[in-house]
Amino acid sequence: MRFIDLFSGIGGFRIALTEIGLECAFSSEINQAARKVYERNFGHKPHGDITKINPSEIPDFDILTAGFPCQPFSLNGKKEGFKDLTRGTLFFNIAEILSIKKPEILFLENVKGIVTHEGGKTQQTILNTLKNLGYFPHTAVLNTYDFGIPQHRERWYCVGFRQDIEFEFPKGNQKGSKLADIMDADHNDPRLSLSKEELDRIDFHFKNHNLNPRVKHDNSHCNPLSKAGIYGIYSYLKPDNSLRFHMGDPAKSQIQDDYYVSLEGVSPTLIATRAPKVWDLRRHLSVDECKRLQAFPESYDFSDVSIKVAKKQLGNAVTVKVINEIGKNILKYHKESKPKKVVKDQEQLVLI
Repeated sequence: MRFIDLFSGIGGFRIALTEIGLECAFSSEINQAARKVYERNFGHKPHGDITKINPSEIPDFDILTAGFPCQPFSLNGKKEGFKDLTRGTLFFNIAEILSIKKPEILFLENVKGIVTHEGGKTQQTILNTLKNLGYFPHTAVLNTYDFGIPQHRERWYCVGFRQDIEFEFPKGNQKGSKLADIMDADHNDPRLSLSKEELDRIDFHFKNHNLNPRVKHDNSHCNPLSKAGIYGIYSYLKPDNSLRFHMGDPAKSQIQDDYYVSLEGVSPTLIATRAPKVWDLRRHLSVDECKRLQAFPESYDFSDVSIKVAKKQLGNAVTVKVINEIGKNILKYHKESKPKKVVKDQEQLVLI
């Protein structure tokens, strides 16, 4: 079976689905840096802006995959189908490709918030659009942590078939991993070190937390009119072993200022603007460690971009292992739904 890789980023969908025997027929990504990294690793440069691609020129395929951006949807249009309800959003382009190419299967990924966005109307618009295009969609919110990876990353997934298949998403039952499982404890790249200011505030917390679990820090250097200057700065070691700094009354946790995770804990969601910092290793995560948080292969090559850009790209990526497990279920349920052919072999009827 062949799939297309829309909003491909650095190819998380492609890695996961080629691992289970599927073939990538086409890819599209607008970001130049991501296209460069994609080409380095797959030997193929994705097409650019999806809004400028004619769907009829896309090669035939069986599965459409897309980790698409979630933009506001029109809810007050003329109710003329997806062209009216989704116009001006990038989901419109997905719907247009589905309407013209009519693949057997679709596989979408987005942030968890799409479920409650606009009071649930955004998700309903998407699902109604897919149904009107002849698909039977199934959705679930899955957490990367449940699949044996020490990252709490909840994402919305949608799988749709052109048949009414009783599809089930994989059950993540591998909780229990921690950052120590994926960290290089002896990593000593000076570029990953925390600043002296950060190290000083971490040391100050642990020198004083026995006196009061919520430690008050000096804020005399802060602008007296800023939130830190007005409310003060406090730190607290939470039960999950993460060290949180916040601004506000010591009895409350009002405005988060910074936080650090521990080897014995779990990473929060890796996002484009933030990679975790580890207080007991006194450094940032490396690119290799961030790859492991997203289940990318160790061999995946980021040599064309900086550490900062590589982490941003990984934060925007899908978790390969979760996509892989969903992909396995797609193939399983799709195969089971196919009617068996009957052939005659040596006077016996054999089901294939």
